[in-house]
Amino acid sequence: MRRGWDVLGIDIDARLVQKISDSLTHSAVADCTDPEVLRQLGVHEFTSAVVGIGTDIEASILIASNLLEAEVPNLWAKAISRQHGQILERLGVHHVVLPEHEMGERVAHLVTGRMLDFIEFDDDYALVKTVAPDIVTGVPLGQSQVRSKYGITVVGIKRPGEDFTYATAETVVQKGDVIVVTGKTYAVEAFAELS
Repeated sequence: MRRGWDVLGIDIDARLVQKISDSLTHSAVADCTDPEVLRQLGVHEFTSAVVGIGTDIEASILIASNLLEAEVPNLWAKAISRQHGQILERLGVHHVVLPEHEMGERVAHLVTGRMLDFIEFDDDYALVKTVAPDIVTGVPLGQSQVRSKYGITVVGIKRPGEDFTYATAETVVQKGDVIVVTGKTYAVEAFAELS
């Protein structure tokens, strides 16, 4: 809603709907496992839908199936396990999210190394925020050859007390700078561990 979208929130729990109704454009107490209910609520007119059920796998699958049947063009669904996610993908859900698994992986990367932040975009591609290792400091990035030596690209840099800025081939990284690098997951992991 803060970004100007009309948002319809639906749940079977009247207390939950009452609690969040002031934060949404529209809200309804309804059982979305019934396709007729979704039709009456006009979900086919929405461009996106999110199935955020985290405990009832059967309801999640039924609702996702109903939304696909209503031809909602952009469907997101939360999965609580890999198997649940695979079923949602087989149904045709456009975006399946495993938040607990993804957060667990992210935290594991942050706890076990020098990374300040870690985002994996695909099974084999990631973006990492880390303190610049000594091997890239003092020379322009183009001369440091980090792409050819380490298989990563430095995309951003933040000096203490300054804002993030884009990195270029002429950028000289200084000791203590925080950099954002991207590349194959194994490459950015290895690079972040350099000192």
